[in-house]
Amino acid sequence: MNKCIAFHSYKGGTGKTTLACNSAGVLTRKGYKVCLLDLDVYAPSFQSYFQREPRKGINDFLYSNAEAEDIMLDITDIVSDMIADSGNGTNPSTSSQNNKLKKTGKLWIGFSNPQKKDTFSLEMATNETKRDAIRRFLHLRERLMSDYDADYIIIDTSPGIRFWSINSLAMADVLLLTLKMGDLDIDGTKKVVEEIYRSLTKFGSKAFLVRNIISGYCVPHMFTNTNKNGSSSYRSSPSTLSSSNNNRTIVQLQEEKEESTLDATASLSKEVGLEIVSSIPCYCDIQFLRKEFLTVLKYPQHPFAKQIEQLVEML
Repeated sequence: MNKCIAFHSYKGGTGKTTLACNSAGVLTRKGYKVCLLDLDVYAPSFQSYFQREPRKGINDFLYSNAEAEDIMLDITDIVSDMIADSGNGTNPSTSSQNNKLKKTGKLWIGFSNPQKKDTFSLEMATNETKRDAIRRFLHLRERLMSDYDADYIIIDTSPGIRFWSINSLAMADVLLLTLKMGDLDIDGTKKVVEEIYRSLTKFGSKAFLVRNIISGYCVPHMFTNTNKNGSSSYRSSPSTLSSSNNNRTIVQLQEEKEESTLDATASLSKEVGLEIVSSIPCYCDIQFLRKEFLTVLKYPQHPFAKQIEQLVEML
């Protein structure tokens, strides 16, 4: 069954792009055919993440200057290389099964053009032009499901209540509203749900909350390359695990912070009527990587990778 999933947020900086890219990576590793679309048209970032410069982008497709095959770039080779380099935590008895997954999984990416003129053309288009672009967008979804046989279409949207954010959400079957649980996030999330999500869920879309970058968990990890198969692994820093009075105080503060956050989360979930489908801690070693977009493939044993796998399983 084909499924279209959109990652959205009220404000920027909630990590939705990282979640979208890593979810696509996990699904590809599992053997699914995945199309990942950068519909954050006001601040596209996939070019920087994936170090690719496509000849044409989604902008060109929406204005009939390109076809699907012109804008969808196959990056399965990157996924395969990262899986091979990580060793995927495998042993010889399971390597055959993982090889099969690598052969069947595929990942295509549709990039948005980051140039100012292309962004302005999308934002300032006439109503008639916008209607035509929406029809083209619907056609793109159909092409990806039919010609590419995509099991999943993952959309990274622009934050907030904007034209292309709303229309990207309208194309999706599953809406993941990402937030960090700050006061601005909570108030904005309530607004987004009331003004957009209520209408979309009436027509069959399923919407969920994703708590991301939860404070109070920042336990550093040290990456090593000591595995016999050469794969990357991690271990918690010993200094963070000592039983000193200092660290006991830190743990107590973390617990109190989490208890407060849980209360606020439960209250928000009840008020907006959306289930919390995932709660992902802040892992500073991941958040401050220059290329955190496919951490799940490079470090499959990291707790962050496990969190993404659980999110994918829930969906």
